[in-house]
Amino acid sequence: MPAEPILMAIETSCDETAAAVVTSGFDVRSSVVASQASLHARWGGVVPEVASREHLAAVIGTVSAAMSEAEVEPDDLTAVAVTIGPGLPGSLGVGISAAKALALGWDRPLVGVNHLEGHLFSAELDGGRVEYPALYLLVSGGHCLLALARDRGEYQMLGSTRDDSVGEAYDTQSRLSLSPSSAWV
Repeated sequence: MPAEPILMAIETSCDETAAAVVTSGFDVRSSVVASQASLHARWGGVVPEVASREHLAAVIGTVSAAMSEAEVEPDDLTAVAVTIGPGLPGSLGVGISAAKALALGWDRPLVGVNHLEGHLFSAELDGGRVEYPALYLLVSGGHCLLALARDRGEYQMLGSTRDDSVGEAYDTQSRLSLSPSSAWV
């Protein structure tokens, strides 16, 4: 086991397959993303079954690329972290299954990560620091919330959306940003 904790982090909650090698000090040693945006553009939004199949094709290569970029081997890792929700069930299933297999094969613990909490903690990557108490406004597709964080991991929900209207607005804006010839194909 390495002296400094190092995680392999896998994210497949929607339409991007992502893998990163991150240290305990939130230092991002590598981050590789396989985007599906151009694939889903023809439908004007994410098609869940298509997203799941694309994750299957991309997840192992994305993990390999992240490890290569960070210059780490499985023996250098302390654990495998993976997004466990919320997200598209099929997409999450691909990431969770891959992470379980890697953790088992590498004899490393598996750590489940809440997708929304991951967004909150992303403010601390690569040296950023959040001073507590903090007020978080999280706008992410169908999951929009306002929360008071008294300390890391101690949240008081102040409000949230009741539908996915913000996500729909993001999808609409994406369609409008595309060239007219590809937006409605």
